[in-house]
Amino acid sequence: MAEKNKPTQQNQQNPQPSGPRRWISFTIYTVVFVLIGFWLFGNKEGGGSKDLSYTKLSAYIEAGAIEKIEVADDLQAKAIVRPQQYTLVFGTQTDGENAQGVLNTQIPSIDEFSKYMDSVNAKRKADGLAAIDVTYRKSKDYWYLILVNVLPFVLIVLFFVYLSRGVSGVGGNGGIFGVGKAKAQIFDRDKKDKVTFKDVAGLYGAKQEVQEIVEFLKNPKKYTEIGAKIPKGALLVGPPGTGKTLLAKAVAGEADVPFFSMSGSDFVEMFVGVGASRVRDLFRQAKEKAPAIIFIDEIDAIGRARGKNIMTGGNDERESTLNQLLTEMDGFGTNSGVIILAATNRADVLDAALLRAGRFDRQIHVELPDLQERKEIFEVHLRPLKLDDTVDIDFLSKQTPGFSGADIANVCNEAALIAARGGHRKVGKQDFMNAVDRIVGGLERKNKIMTDEEKRSIAFHEAGHATISWMLRWANPLVKVTIVPRGMALGAAWYLPEERQLTNEEHILDELCSLLGGRAAEQLFLDQTSTGALNDLERATKQAYAMVAYYGMSDKLKDVSFYDSTGRYDYGFTKPYSENTADLIDRETQRIIAEQMARAKQILTENADGHHQLAQLLIEREVITSEDVEAILGPRPWKSRGDELLEANSNLQKQEEAKTPKKRAPRKKKTTQTIEQ
Repeated sequence: MAEKNKPTQQNQQNPQPSGPRRWISFTIYTVVFVLIGFWLFGNKEGGGSKDLSYTKLSAYIEAGAIEKIEVADDLQAKAIVRPQQYTLVFGTQTDGENAQGVLNTQIPSIDEFSKYMDSVNAKRKADGLAAIDVTYRKSKDYWYLILVNVLPFVLIVLFFVYLSRGVSGVGGNGGIFGVGKAKAQIFDRDKKDKVTFKDVAGLYGAKQEVQEIVEFLKNPKKYTEIGAKIPKGALLVGPPGTGKTLLAKAVAGEADVPFFSMSGSDFVEMFVGVGASRVRDLFRQAKEKAPAIIFIDEIDAIGRARGKNIMTGGNDERESTLNQLLTEMDGFGTNSGVIILAATNRADVLDAALLRAGRFDRQIHVELPDLQERKEIFEVHLRPLKLDDTVDIDFLSKQTPGFSGADIANVCNEAALIAARGGHRKVGKQDFMNAVDRIVGGLERKNKIMTDEEKRSIAFHEAGHATISWMLRWANPLVKVTIVPRGMALGAAWYLPEERQLTNEEHILDELCSLLGGRAAEQLFLDQTSTGALNDLERATKQAYAMVAYYGMSDKLKDVSFYDSTGRYDYGFTKPYSENTADLIDRETQRIIAEQMARAKQILTENADGHHQLAQLLIEREVITSEDVEAILGPRPWKSRGDELLEANSNLQKQEEAKTPKKRAPRKKKTTQTIEQ
């Protein structure tokens, strides 16, 4: 029952002003308007006031009833009546000398009125009377005075009211006074559309480790009875789009405990000390509702290694936030019942103190999905789509190696958009292939004008890649070749990379030879070189350099690796080897590339007729598939690894089905029919 009385997440994010706050705002507004009223109307003189004509005012002046006169430049005159003459002018009794009357009139001209008053004062001086004081002033623009004198104070008052009510959003729910409060989202356990482990396809190992944490929170006695301790935290590490945040949402859906979700960038603020304050507040809230789970997404925003970048120095605010996080996760206190989940795709930049056991006890690696996991992910994202009979999930999973879960979701959505754009009622196989081409290669640019010579050069180049990849066993199998410009490329070839767990030297050399096939075809058959091989040469050079400097696959540098997994050499100015070794690495890299270039030319020479047929077919049709290559060069004698994995998985499922006993179907009862005559 206590859970039902808690405010919802929406009410927590958009709180309404409380009663005391409304009274404070009302009081401030009232005081401002009262001050403005006093300023505008508080300068009025006490006593009577009336308007009259200039002729009557002249009569009162000559009778000696006027004490002084103020004349404005807009010809408005204000005459002050002597207290002794108040009854004569206004016809009412007064308090004597305290009474002060005002007569308002409009004079015809300031010069004429000045001459008139000079003559009156000269006459009064001859009679021994005091002269009437006459002053001249400029008329007041009250609106201008309000804008200049009052409006700035009003704006200042409204600005402070604006900050106190938290309208600016600085600091979250508490406005400027709550800037140090944590802005964590609390997931409701009664939420209907919550994510569970059933919604997360693949990720078998990651789900198993995270599910153990959830079970520990649900049933801690099962583990504590034998002396086990609850893990402090788990770090989800993996490439972008592999499902780290989705896995955390599944934990929120499965765990029957409060779940606090916050991004690493939410701790960073323009004010000094805010990050550390928000860390303290987040852990305070979690301790109050323990057992609970805290999820920090993109933790590298605050967990970056301290002082690692020697060029720019450390960020004091970020380091203080990290220090507070380290203290809360371990320190001298205890966080019994509070488990921390964090996600990042840059574990190499995290501080070593954050990764040690006792803070993040487990590092759960969320890798790119393999063939079977991609098949399961496709099954999840294909549910809402209307598919025709040509769609094969096994085929789609084989055509998307290296795709993450987010990429597969994008492929499904893009295929649906392409089908709708083409006026189809259902999504077909070709729509998915076009979606994969669109994501991998970019948008087709059929309006790009090319000369016949350029088109022929591109066709020979791409046919060279296709021929060599088809003839080499460990090269990636060809899927499709096109000379239609896509993105920044003038031509492209799609291959199906082998998903190997281990790569040997023979695999890399075959891939190098395939990469150099385009340049080899240009030199061999066209007797020219072009800039179209830039990407091929870049990839081939890096791969050959890695063979020599990283993998130890060189005859002259065997079993030596200069790879730095710590990243320390990224900020240094010296190499971890001598100049002689650097020269040797360069020569070995050039030797490997030269050998594979000669090998590529030899293969193309032996299959020159097939290469020319592929190039001519490309010029005519602009796009050819693996079926066209097979028709010209013959079938490949090797089965692809994708087919082997699918076949092995199918055999494994058949073995499991054979082990499980089948239930006998119930026998049908015999029925008799009676025919009435």
